[in-house]
Amino acid sequence: MKIDSYSQRLPQIIDELAEQGWSRQLDFLPQALTRELAEECRARAQRGALSAAGVGRGEALAVRESVRGDSIQWLEAGEHAACDQYLAIMDRLRQALNQALYLGLEDYESHFALYPPGAFYQKHLDRFRDDDRRTVSAVFYLNDAWQAEQGGALRLYPDAAPSLDVLPRAGTLALFMSAQMPHEVLPATRERLSLTGWFRRRAV
Repeated sequence: MKIDSYSQRLPQIIDELAEQGWSRQLDFLPQALTRELAEECRARAQRGALSAAGVGRGEALAVRESVRGDSIQWLEAGEHAACDQYLAIMDRLRQALNQALYLGLEDYESHFALYPPGAFYQKHLDRFRDDDRRTVSAVFYLNDAWQAEQGGALRLYPDAAPSLDVLPRAGTLALFMSAQMPHEVLPATRERLSLTGWFRRRAV
């Protein structure tokens, strides 16, 4: 991704997160990189690398398909060139958020998520009760030619404002404040791919 192109997005992202708690960016990454990431997600799924996602953490972690139905695999540096490029871009975003908003973000964690047709994730917050590190949530979508009638939207519930649906079209990045933005994933009629992650601060 060209630095100049990326830099043009930063003021809008920062302003929207500060003013309304969320930001939606269309065509955030080049199409070629987005396709590479989608292909890698599907390749991992085909070789059985993705696992059913759980709810909760630690000893309370459990797979509950009545709450969420996606399968995931966490990204690790050095595994795939396109994934490393994505992580580098998100780290530059982390630095920009720190410089402008003084959030104290220390790192970024992310995983591939695959929702089969009909799968969903009930309304929830991204911050755990006993762990306040997750500060800004980021979802990047990998689905070519997505149509509104196929469902699968990320539904955000801003405080004192109508709900907002973000369609999971390839190239769209959704950002929101983890502790203040309830949200859910609506069921879709086709497979739904994304990279879901969190900018994290030091635990208090």
